[in-house]
Amino acid sequence: MHQITIKTTSGADAGTADLDEATFGIQPNVPVMHQVVTAQLAARRAGTQSTKTRSEVRGGGAKPYRQKGTGNARQGSTSSPHYSGGGVAHGPKPRSYVQRTPKKMIKLALRSALSDRASEGKVVVVDSWGFDTPKTKDARNALAALGVEGRALVVVERFDSTVALSFRNLPDVQVIRVGELNAYDVLCNDWIVFEQHLLPTATPPVEEERDVIAEHGQDPAEGPRDDADEPDDTQAAADDNDVQPSADDTQTADAHVDLEHGEPEASSEAGEAGSENEEHGEAEPSTEAGEAGSEGEESIDLEHGEAEPSTEAGEAGSEGEESIDLEHGEAEPSTEAGEAGSEGEESS
Repeated sequence: MHQITIKTTSGADAGTADLDEATFGIQPNVPVMHQVVTAQLAARRAGTQSTKTRSEVRGGGAKPYRQKGTGNARQGSTSSPHYSGGGVAHGPKPRSYVQRTPKKMIKLALRSALSDRASEGKVVVVDSWGFDTPKTKDARNALAALGVEGRALVVVERFDSTVALSFRNLPDVQVIRVGELNAYDVLCNDWIVFEQHLLPTATPPVEEERDVIAEHGQDPAEGPRDDADEPDDTQAAADDNDVQPSADDTQTADAHVDLEHGEPEASSEAGEAGSENEEHGEAEPSTEAGEAGSEGEESIDLEHGEAEPSTEAGEAGSEGEESIDLEHGEAEPSTEAGEAGSEGEESS
């Protein structure tokens, strides 16, 4: 790994620093640098040039003279391109000149440009500028002490406005942020000046933007930040407090009778009496839990005229019901055991 001497603003040595071999020690790829620089310059073009065609110029609506008999060549309009004041044939129109360049190619071009300047000894590393207030005289004296002559590219930190304001008035100095470093600006300058903590590497450290903004304040060049995209902590806490239903709550003990097909579904329901469906004229019996016995269930399908007998046990005994199918006129007898005797019930 190549080492470079760290300088102070007065020109004295302040130690050594290691230059990343993958950034400052590769063989420069000239074709890649040429393609990236060409694409960068093409993207700068506004692309607003425009000319008027023969359909956009003024006039030319009528035939200038008759077709035959004048001795001149036949003409149909004065807006033709060969007329003075006519439209322009194949002229430029507004368009975009942006070229798509792969990200890996852009990074390779930057590393190639930095490696070229490092091989020529035109990379300078400063421990710290140490400017208290923006002053162009101090910046010019610092560059003279470092031996920088000609065009110089000074890489500054994002929020270091003191250094940027000190160098910006020097005609041969270009100030650039560390995140905006590119191959074209490196190749346009003879010297590249870094601070020690701003030396680029192949894997730059990830900086928490929120912590930087909290420390230095909002950058005026970026505009106001939108805090609406930040996650809401109260909503996340409410989601964590949601209670999931238990398995016992999801189990139901209701029985439903398929009235269309006449197929009953058995269900267990704790209660004193059954439930009746008065709207359709169908009854859904429910089972009762007694102290001494078991429960039965009887469902009647009035549509098909089929009844299923059921037994019911209670404290006093068991009761039977007799159901009459009014549609078919058939009755099914049932027995009822109790303390007083047997009774017959008719349901109509």
